[in-house]
Amino acid sequence: MTAAFAASNLAPPLLAQNGAHRILCLWFPYLPADRVARARWGRSWLSKGRPDHPPIAFAGRSGTAVQIAFLDREAERIGLTRGQGVAEARAICPSLDVLPADPAADRALLEALADWCDRYTPLVALDGDDGLHLDITGCAHLHGGERALLDGVLSSLFALGIEARGAISSSVGLSWAAAHFGDGGVIDTDAAPETLAPLPVAALRLPEAVVGPLGRVGLKTVGDLFPLPRAPLARRFGPLPLLRLDQALGLEDEPISPRLPVPMLSAERRLFDTVRSEDDVLALTAHLAGTLREGLERRGEGGRLFALLLFRVDGRVFRIHAATSTPLRDPQRIALVFRERLAAVHDDLDAGYGFEIVRLCVLRSEAFEAVQEGFCAGADGNGPLSAFAERVVARFGPESLFAVTLPESHVPERAAHLVSVLDLWEGGPGAGEGLGAGAARPAKSTSAQDRPLRLFAPPEPVETVAGVPEDAPKTFRWRRSFHRITRTEGPERIAAEWWIDGEDQPSRDYFRVEDDAGRRFWLFREGIYRDDAARPRWFIHGVFA
Repeated sequence: MTAAFAASNLAPPLLAQNGAHRILCLWFPYLPADRVARARWGRSWLSKGRPDHPPIAFAGRSGTAVQIAFLDREAERIGLTRGQGVAEARAICPSLDVLPADPAADRALLEALADWCDRYTPLVALDGDDGLHLDITGCAHLHGGERALLDGVLSSLFALGIEARGAISSSVGLSWAAAHFGDGGVIDTDAAPETLAPLPVAALRLPEAVVGPLGRVGLKTVGDLFPLPRAPLARRFGPLPLLRLDQALGLEDEPISPRLPVPMLSAERRLFDTVRSEDDVLALTAHLAGTLREGLERRGEGGRLFALLLFRVDGRVFRIHAATSTPLRDPQRIALVFRERLAAVHDDLDAGYGFEIVRLCVLRSEAFEAVQEGFCAGADGNGPLSAFAERVVARFGPESLFAVTLPESHVPERAAHLVSVLDLWEGGPGAGEGLGAGAARPAKSTSAQDRPLRLFAPPEPVETVAGVPEDAPKTFRWRRSFHRITRTEGPERIAAEWWIDGEDQPSRDYFRVEDDAGRRFWLFREGIYRDDAARPRWFIHGVFA
């Protein structure tokens, strides 16, 4: 059966519906070799030509054998293959340059390439260890069309020292097949069957356990599958070949999963002249924040988490996140938060030859309530304090400033929690997140006469002597130190929370005690004296000032 006949039978209306999606697949066939070549010969090594150097192979251990895991183009040209033993490869090419495989470094380079591709679309997904998927739906016109976009991506990667192959089509499977086994390029929706027909069945992303049996019965190309009845094919080879075929033809939807959250709002500036100074970056940040303000106002929201993306001309991308204690729209205040963040990451932010793209994104937002400001401060009185909290957290990190909350619990060790001020703001939308019901109350004040300033977690056992079993202790030994008690106050009985600790958890009788040196402690007896119960135990739970 010819490809034209297959196309006439496999062009249902659904292809036209899914054709609205456009997927760019990038494949890096020599990613490990490109990583080493960039380090040895510079990022422009491809344009200058490969130096006179022996072929390069990367060896990895498979069980007890050391085999070739990756090869460069020159090693493939002389006939070496993946999975070949290193000793056999050296026998073929004695000058072979064998390097240890480094999957972590290869993964880091792939992640960096994904960050670089974010300039074209925020929908970037990783494809195994050597590829990327980009959903460019609605983005191609910004770069002169799909053909110009693909040519620009491949030429830019070539200039960065990365050899890549790419294809654009209406489905992930078709783009992958054309990039890995075809000629790449831009593929129209109606051309999917004839593009797939001459390709091997491995182009459908099938494992070798499926490709081998298909080949043994004469099904070597994708076109060989077109005229076959589907039911017998599924019974013999399983549902995977038909699923992959339908995905490649656009009959089955296959959305990509972006590696990073897609921002709800974003604004960017592509610069004719690069910027390097921090003041220029902050000025652009304030300008982009003003652009985002209109979108936030339409939503009735303010930003709580922002991301500033700086694209350097050599391909490196810096992502700087800044969180706020209250929803923000004010461009100057947003820029002020990023001024502190830039000060915190100053040593790690190398502008190099400058940034060519600056992008500001809103990653999380909340409802924004407009408040009329007075002469001196905001109407709620928290404006200066929230701005101070934002600057401190932006400079020193989210674990630098905490607030105390009072959950609804009478057990002392559960009666207070420390949370970041960005997650808890009195009267603010994010108050008490993650602390459970009734936990959204900031601490007002706690009397030093009722509770000690320092609690031990967990309480520490002590040895006590009391005149009467139910009475307060007369002496106790704690941490090898003996204390004679001169004054006591109590008991204060605190029952266990049976819904958390269980019904068998004993109650506690707390005593505030003072020893002969004037030091005050908080002791408790766990359990009560009964004939049918175990002997109560004494603990110290805290110390007073």
